[in-house]
Amino acid sequence: MGMSVFLKLIDFILFFFFLVIAVAAPLIDAQTCLPLTFFPDFLINLKQWYGHHYGDYLIIEKPHFFVGLVWLELLFQWPLSLLNLYAFLASKSWCNTTCLIYGASVLTSMVAILAELLGSGKASNDLLMMYSPFLGLGVLCILRGLIQNSSKTSGSRPKSSRIPALARKKKA
Repeated sequence: MGMSVFLKLIDFILFFFFLVIAVAAPLIDAQTCLPLTFFPDFLINLKQWYGHHYGDYLIIEKPHFFVGLVWLELLFQWPLSLLNLYAFLASKSWCNTTCLIYGASVLTSMVAILAELLGSGKASNDLLMMYSPFLGLGVLCILRGLIQNSSKTSGSRPKSSRIPALARKKKA
């Protein structure tokens, strides 16, 4: 029962994150690499306010590696977040796999971003606090995928080992 409650809590947290990403990635993050003429002024102003308020030089200066990571987010991670939302709502069995893939991608991206923020000496504590939850998101997604996978396979034989036994019963 304890593992079930733990998984429900993780699923609730991940669902919230995926919901935020489903909206923020195309409306806010996409401004980093797409022409601003695609976006209404209030969204452009919101992103500019955030960049200046938190001193997010990655948003303001748009270094090439960061633009590349935003493209990765839009083309790979964003669709996975939509799939994960659907998987949670529809109780799909493949959710653990898509969470694992998403988590590995986000964790890799966030390590690069946080390494830049820490190594540059330009990041305030507030800015680090804005990015850090996404590192946790990556770790939580990986854990969600691994916990679910390991709990389904522990104590049971692989399906392939059952086939010969069924075939022998039919012949007898």
